[in-house]
Amino acid sequence: MIGIEIYMEGGGDRRDGKDALRQGMDALLAPLKQAAMQKALRWKLVCCGSRNDARRAFRNAAATNRDVFVVLLVDSEDPVSESPREHLASRDGWDVAFADEDALHLMVQVMETWIVADPDALAAYYGQGFRPDVLPGAQNLEPVSKLEIERALRRATEHTTKGRYHKIRHARHLLHRIDLGRVRSRCGHCERLFNAIDAQIEAA
Repeated sequence: MIGIEIYMEGGGDRRDGKDALRQGMDALLAPLKQAAMQKALRWKLVCCGSRNDARRAFRNAAATNRDVFVVLLVDSEDPVSESPREHLASRDGWDVAFADEDALHLMVQVMETWIVADPDALAAYYGQGFRPDVLPGAQNLEPVSKLEIERALRRATEHTTKGRYHKIRHARHLLHRIDLGRVRSRCGHCERLFNAIDAQIEAA
């Protein structure tokens, strides 16, 4: 293996939005990126916009880059009660039989679930007017629906000077700030992502 490539959902249709999200996610995944670079492995993270665009980019990369560990990272959108492969097949009708299970990863149920895992970082970023009391308090955040996460973020931030949470404007800065340990402890599929890539780096 000569490198790791991650193709993820998000960033919208514009290049600047994709670049902003990539910078934020690169910061969150920094321990993996640094470990890869220490082994002289190439690191590439691509924000693809829609989940279907992410799937197509992942499929194309997996078909052409046999010596690279290629990863798909998309929102699950709904509760997950089966493997990522089975979830993507049953929910989206995707055939990803060409990929190993450890290359298929979900943000459950939406990327913002990872962000709300660290209320202290949110409070520090939004400042006065931020309402941490409306964020979900469960240790395991993955059963919380996409709608509930989005509603909680909106209510928590709507009276701050930065205004309501906005994915393109705010996510990059929040991904730089949130505590990775909190995210991994409250979001099991984030832990799974780190463990899968760590294993590939260790084996390289």
